[in-house]
Amino acid sequence: MKNDYKPGDPVIFRVTKQSTDPGPRALDVHPAQSGETYSYQVDKFWTVRVALEDMVQLVTRRGKQRSVSKRDIRLRHARWWERWLYADRFPKLSQINDMTTTTTSSTD
Repeated sequence: MKNDYKPGDPVIFRVTKQSTDPGPRALDVHPAQSGETYSYQVDKFWTVRVALEDMVQLVTRRGKQRSVSKRDIRLRHARWWERWLYADRFPKLSQINDMTTTTTSSTD
């Protein structure tokens, strides 16, 4: 079940970031040795667009696509309560398809 991804599945991908001002969703915040920046993690709420044998193609809320290995430890299925609580953060494939259709037809 862990690596059983299907198109439309909501997933959470944990990204490591570094900046001088962590945002409100920052997790596991650690200051740098010099104390000027912080290293932290942020959960990204993405949707599976295509599931291949060992990779998944994910789509972000703004329509960007990312390819990630199914074995990446930063990738996991959204739990039932996360799907409910953060439902507006997961992109819907129908909305993404509409966005790509609109941008392709406007550039023709």
